[in-house]
Amino acid sequence: MVCSTASSPPIYLDKNFSTKPSKSLKTSSSSLPCCLPLNSRVLHKSLVPLAASVTILLSPFPAKAGFLSGFSGIESFPGPQLPQIDFLNRFNEENQKKYAEADERFKSSPLLKQLLEKSKQNKEKNKQEIQDKYCIRGAEWGVGDCSVEAMSPEEKENFIAMLKQKAGMK
Repeated sequence: MVCSTASSPPIYLDKNFSTKPSKSLKTSSSSLPCCLPLNSRVLHKSLVPLAASVTILLSPFPAKAGFLSGFSGIESFPGPQLPQIDFLNRFNEENQKKYAEADERFKSSPLLKQLLEKSKQNKEKNKQEIQDKYCIRGAEWGVGDCSVEAMSPEEKENFIAMLKQKAGMK
């Protein structure tokens, strides 16, 4: 026997399966009780997981991550005290002193001071060159602080030539 509706695929039943309506089910005359419409079956299958999800989300009890949740880990426990070897301690202290002296000599060296000063001057020079380049570009395009829109064509050319000369461009 085939049982189907317009909105669901056919369901094949055994010949021994009764299609007579039971007293507890009320059916319409247009459909058989053995067939639920596709929408009802999908709704029934999706309603149970949805209800479970909502129950979990709205539960007043916090979720437990496992038996180790809240365990701070092995790094929170101090390790055993290792034996101190005098020779290694003295060697370490001597090396620390050598490195500290070398760092101090390097920081106070005239070479480092000279390089830092050059770096500072180059930074200022490069900053001015970049500003000049963008000023020339703005004058040529007619935008920004160096715009020449209000000038006559002859004044524009003279102004742009002066900016290029100042910037060292040709």
